[in-house]
Amino acid sequence: MIKKGFKVKVLIGKDKNKEGEVIEIDRKQNRAKVKGVNIVKKHVKTTKEKKGGIVSKENFIHLSNLMIMENKKEEAKK
Repeated sequence: MIKKGFKVKVLIGKDKNKEGEVIEIDRKQNRAKVKGVNIVKKHVKTTKEKKGGIVSKENFIHLSNLMIMENKKEEAKK
């Protein structure tokens, strides 16, 4: 089971063979966000608090397209 903080490798898609750390998980749809992988451009509207523009951010990847490389809990035990 993949959890937040695990190091994973992408098996399929435009970011194939890239590695990163899981930063968010969506259990209902079986998806995860991986740091530095599957970057998309998001157009953000200007508000009083934030300046608008085009922002790059990570998007979700299906869990079946990820493989666990390192487990943070196993490293802590060593």
